[in-house]
Amino acid sequence: MYAIIETGGKQLKVEEGQAIYIEKLDAVEGDTFTFDKVLFVGGEDVKVGSPLVEGATVTAKVEKQGRQKKLVVFKYKAKKNYHKKQGHRQPYTKVIVEKINA
Repeated sequence: MYAIIETGGKQLKVEEGQAIYIEKLDAVEGDTFTFDKVLFVGGEDVKVGSPLVEGATVTAKVEKQGRQKKLVVFKYKAKKNYHKKQGHRQPYTKVIVEKINA
């Protein structure tokens, strides 16, 4: 059984037992988090939402909060003596999908 959920402005296909990295959630490590924006549930019987599946939720356990590797942003304008170097580290949350309730 799998589901397509929406979180952080993105849509993700998840299965039970799968570890996923998503946009930062306001949760503490070890907590359980419930995703209620379920767009699709697949498996033996298929449920398609319009736009959301009624009563469907995905329960996940927050395993880790962190930040990705540094990304260097370098801006440069030729012949204008302009250059700007900047770094960015995107925060993320690692969750493990425990249950798909459909």
